[in-house]
Order: sequence, then C-alpha cells, then structure tokens
Amino acid sequence: MAGIEPEHSVLQSAGTRRRVIFWRHGRTAWNAARRFQGQTDIPLDEVGVSQASRAAALLAGKLVRNNAQLNVQILSSDLGRAYATAQELATLMGSEVLVDPRLRETYGGEWEGRTFDDIIEHFPDDIALWQKDEPGVRAGGGETRVEVAQRMVEAILEKAEDMPDGGTLVVTTHGGATRVALAKLLGLPEELWRAMSGLSNCHWSVVEAAQTDPNNDGMGIWRLLEHNVGTLPEPYELPEDLAEPVED
Repeated sequence: MAGIEPEHSVLQSAGTRRRVIFWRHGRTAWNAARRFQGQTDIPLDEVGVSQASRAAALLAGKLVRNNAQLNVQILSSDLGRAYATAQELATLMGSEVLVDPRLRETYGGEWEGRTFDDIIEHFPDDIALWQKDEPGVRAGGGETRVEVAQRMVEAILEKAEDMPDGGTLVVTTHGGATRVALAKLLGLPEELWRAMSGLSNCHWSVVEAAQTDPNNDGMGIWRLLEHNVGTLPEPYELPEDLAEPVED
C-alpha cells in the first residue's frame, strides 16, 4: 500500500495471468497550484519530468528482473502529461506508446483551471457531492464518476484482451480516473468507491486477472496486488483526490 519501498515491491512473475499497471503522470504546474486540471492539456513541470524519469526506471527494473519486458505494452492517455510520462518508460523498454483518449482525466467543464478554494466558494453543494462520489454529479457540468470509470475500463479491457498470457499492460493515465477505474474493475459498488485512494504523482497500482466471470459484465475477476506504490525516498504526498477536490 502507500509508502511501500520499491525494493520491497518486486513484481513477481504473473505466470499465465494478465496484469495491468495503472501509472499516474508526473507533476504539472497546475498540480502544484492545486488547480482542477481535468482534460486541459498541461505539460509536466521540471519536477514532473524528474518524477517520470525516476519512476520509469523503477518500473522498468521491476519488469526486466522478471523477464517480462517482451510481454509489456504501454497504453497512454493522449494528454501530454501522461504521454510524456509513458515515453520515459517506452524509451527504457524499447517499446512504443499506444494512445487512447478514453484514458483522459475527468472532463471538468467550468471547474477546469480553477483552484479548489475557488470551486468550494462558488460550487459548494456540487463539490461536496462530487467528493462523496455521488454517481450522478457532473464535475463542473462535465462528466460523472460513473462515465469516467466506464470509458476507462472499456479501453483497458479491450487492450488487455489482446495481451498474451502473462503479459503486462502499463496504463499511463490520471489520478481521479485511475481511482474510479480501479474501483469498477475490482467490482466495488459505487457507494464504496471512496474506499479507494487516488494516486500521487508518478505512483502506480497493479491488478491481476484472477479468472473469467461471465456474470461480471464481462470484466472478469481482478485482484489488487499493489496500490499507490511510489518513488521513495521522496516524501509521500497525500493523493489530491483525498486532500482536495481536484482532478488531474
């Protein structure tokens, strides 16, 4: 869980099971300023570039140690901050980055670009419901949590089905979108989605396909192996999805 040192978090061989690594992008200037980023295409800042480089080296090491690099595919949001993060790993692995816009962060409508203080001041009722994961609430008139989770999971499952047995799909994406996609993929009911924390910048989570379940909306049964694993010894930062009403 959060705070696990990378050297104590070795990705064991998956055997014939497929795995998905959800990897959040590095920091941007809007992350640092606590702005609702949403689908606005903000690049990594200097800190974010450094985070992406270091996290990519850690992830590559985990994969190479288990001879898994031949069965790795990298799928990214088309937003620049995620793609630039993914490219750091692709360069080390000698891989290409595939892009799917369904992996974007939540579209936040008129909240995008606003600080969380401003959102709380001008939209107190909506943001309170949004923080509780009320399924019908639209972020700034944009998307709901359920809509984001649905498109995320569809994109991931489509690609995962093409993976060979024992393959690993690295999904480079965004904090809020990852949280709800993980919750849905793990089969949590919507009222429990808040049980999942978001990811800090350049942290990752790992899930494994356990078995097929035709009664589970075709998703199968997935289990969580690692969550919000980071790039220590850098200080741990509280995931923004818990600390502030900000999506990135």
